[in-house]
Order: sequence, then C-alpha cells, then structure tokens
Amino acid sequence: MSVANLVNVSEILNLNSPVTVDQVEALRNALMGQQAGEVRQALTELAPKLESSEASQAMFARAGVANYLLARHKAADELLSKVETDGVALYYHAQSLISLGRHAEAALRFEAAGKNGYDRIDATLRQAGAIRAGGNVDAAEQMLRSVAASAASRAEYSFQMGCIWADRGDALTAVEYFERAVDMDAHHSRALFWLAAENSLRGNDEEAIRYYERSLSRPPYFVGALLNLGLLYEDRESYQSAAFCFRRIVEFDPTHEQAILYLKDIEATQDMYYDEDQARQEARMSQLLGRPVTDFELSVRSRNCLTAMDINTLGDLTEISEQELLAGKNFGETSLLEIRELLAAHGLRIGLHLHKVHSRDNFVDQSLSPEEQATMNRPIGDLALSVRSRKCMNRLQIQTIGQLLARTPDELLASRNFGVTSLNEIRLKLTEAGLKLRND
Repeated sequence: MSVANLVNVSEILNLNSPVTVDQVEALRNALMGQQAGEVRQALTELAPKLESSEASQAMFARAGVANYLLARHKAADELLSKVETDGVALYYHAQSLISLGRHAEAALRFEAAGKNGYDRIDATLRQAGAIRAGGNVDAAEQMLRSVAASAASRAEYSFQMGCIWADRGDALTAVEYFERAVDMDAHHSRALFWLAAENSLRGNDEEAIRYYERSLSRPPYFVGALLNLGLLYEDRESYQSAAFCFRRIVEFDPTHEQAILYLKDIEATQDMYYDEDQARQEARMSQLLGRPVTDFELSVRSRNCLTAMDINTLGDLTEISEQELLAGKNFGETSLLEIRELLAAHGLRIGLHLHKVHSRDNFVDQSLSPEEQATMNRPIGDLALSVRSRKCMNRLQIQTIGQLLARTPDELLASRNFGVTSLNEIRLKLTEAGLKLRND
C-alpha cells in the first residue's frame, strides 16, 4: 500500500456517526496492507473511551466492526450488542454471531440490519444462511426463493443455494453453485473455503491449497481455513508455511488446542529451524499469487484475453511464458507490456514459476499402463498435423500427445490463428488414435 493510499485508521474509528460500507472496506484494506498493527493500536487507545461516559453507539459500532475484521468475535459481540440502529454494524454483528455458533440470534440481527438501512437483499440472503445453519433447511430455501428474482445475479445467492444442496447431500450441484459464486465474486471467502474443502476431500490437495490461500486473501481470516491449510502444508512438508498458519490461529485464540498441538509437533521436528519472517513472507507471497487479475486495473482487451486463456490469478501469469501469452488471440505487445508492469509492481514477472508447470508436464501417471504412458510421451509430430496447427502447437509449447490431451478445446481456440477448422482436425486425429481432449 503506497503512502497515498494509507488509511487514516484513527479517524475512522473515532468518527461519531454510523459506520459506512466504504469505511469498513477501508479498514479491511488497512489490515490487508501494512497497517494491521495500526488498527490494533487504535483499538487499544479507544478502549478507555468505550468504558467511559463518552462512549456512544457510533464508537461501539466502529470498534465492534474492527474487532470483527480481526476475527475477535467475542469482543465484537460484546461491543456490537450495544448497537440498535446502525444497519452496517448490525450486519457485522450478525456475522460474528455466526462465527460464535449463535445462529438464531444472527438471523434476527441480519433482519434488523435490513430494516435499518443495510442492503435488504444481502441481509435477507445472510438471514437465510443463518436459518439454514440453525437446522431449518426448508425455511431457508423458501426465504431464498422469495428473493430469487432480485438476488439470483448475486454471488451470495449462489453460495447460499450451494449450502442448501450440500446440506441435502448433493455435493456436485453444491460445487456448481460455489463455483458460480466465485465466478461472480473472486473474493467470496466462504465459497472458496467450501471448494477447498471439497477438493481436499477428493484428494486434490494442490487445488485445495490454492482455494484456501485465496479464501485467506482478505480479512477476517477464518480459523478453519488456516487450520486446514496448515495441515495441507504440513503434508507436503512445507513446515514453515504450516507453522505460520498455526501461529496465526494461536494469535486469534491462545487456547486453540489443535493449533497448539500441531505447532508443537512442527517445532519438535528434528533439525527443523523455524524462520518466522521467512514463513510470513512465504504466506504473503501465496496470498499475492492467489489474487485474481480482476483486482487490478487492466485494459478491456487484456482482461478479455486473459479470460479467454483461463488465466485468473497473478500466480497463473507466473506459470506461463511470454510466447504463450502472445499466442493468444488479440493479445499483442501493448497487452504484454501492461502485464509486465503489473507483475513488476508486485515484485513478480511473467514465467517466474514456469518450472513448476514443466515439472507437472513431466509427471508420470502411475495409473497408466506402460503402453498408455508411451502413447502420452509420443511427440506431437506423430499426429501429422497441418502447418497452421503445428505452428499453434509450437506457440503453446505442446510437444507431446500427453500435453495436448491436458488442454481443453476452449484453451486451444484461445490461441492466435487457431480456429474451429484446426480444432476439428486435431479432434479427428485424436479420435483415430482412440483419444480425446480434456473435457471434450
């Protein structure tokens, strides 16, 4: 965060007026940047006023929302329970109550938030979520259906419908709704958490890690996400990153038995040296790489090209070469320069982690027979493609049949000069060999 973008934390917390959504976002940005310590210090300085006769509902509201963003839900509840007419404060009080497992009270506070100026549709969606979490799935679904005409285009609606399907045991439909929610709002932390948990359950640990990291890109940081991410880091022997996650949990809750136990196990590992600064740096880098490209100001052309190439995060840009980017339709030198500048501003560059992609491409699937593995490793030239298709394969750095089969038709069509004719040619050649593209 540059000096020009620094948040006047003390001013926001000491204003004697109802909290606004913009002010909540300003505090959130302060916590995401380098001002987290400043927010904690400002709350400490505000404490004496909250216990004096000077205390007002506005003070309780602002301090309570800041505590919510810090995941101090008990403190947030104590402060926000004193607020009765500030719609934004009521909304965040309800969220803290959800975290504390007090779903019935949360539903009432969400309803009150909608009646006191907060976005009524959003408040209703969250109220339905609280009712569902309290065990009444049918009533929750009925409430969601009642606002569907106005709410169906919102990420929160898709998330809550996903939860309904998950509670009824239909995981596949639930995942579709969660993915839709993330498509609408790349920062929807609860949808990202569910997708991470589902991938972890199915053994897709790398995808699970990516979703957990994305879910932790904005405060408040959910303890469950930190705990699960720490365990996944530990499984792949990234002990410093795991220890960082467990330490963060203990910071939020010094009595959290699981986090304390896991942290002790890591610290007791033979010959392990825990470098907290390095772990913190690694965790911040993971969060940075997980940030969606839609968070940044890009030209419409660049944004559309990245979408067509299924490039969604900064991390995706570090795992692709400049040649592959330039192979995309309508992606030229101007867009390339724009992407270079974006990554350079965050200490990154195009292709920085390209070696990770290459290592994945060379992975041998042990479930395949020797004959099948041999087929996957055959050179792309064995397909006898046309000149145009071969050039597209070269631009995409597709050298083997296995690498081609890992691509989807849409990914191929995003390549410059690669049209439906070339796609049909490749499909025909693969069909003759008894093969097909991914998702085809």
